[in-house]
Amino acid sequence: MSHQKTEQEWQAVLSPEQFRVLRTKGTEAAFQGEYTDKTDEGIYCCAGCQTPVYKSTTKFHSGCGWPSFFDAIPGAVGRQPDPRSSGQEIICNACGGHLGHVFKGEGFPNPIDERHCVNSISLKFQGGDGQQ
Repeated sequence: MSHQKTEQEWQAVLSPEQFRVLRTKGTEAAFQGEYTDKTDEGIYCCAGCQTPVYKSTTKFHSGCGWPSFFDAIPGAVGRQPDPRSSGQEIICNACGGHLGHVFKGEGFPNPIDERHCVNSISLKFQGGDGQQ
């Protein structure tokens, strides 16, 4: 199982920046991520273990500089307190990789008034036509 990997095994399969974000809870620079403005239809998977975590149908433009989603695929994303942030940390439930943070009550026009602020580097996009 993916979550059983040692840190050395993660370092062998992830780029240094993916490792920094997914495994040591880093954050990529705002407005630099590959998926910040992507609008194609498809599925966003965890870059660490390839588990589907978000659908493009829940992605929205928030202007925050990172990909924003209002909901995750059921059961795919966990939440835990993060004393370093005003939001809760969100992680891939399959491998424990750090995805970003979730914020509530910001007034965005989505069904549940949540913003999952996700690092692009934590994700791997799979288009509806099978393209990445």
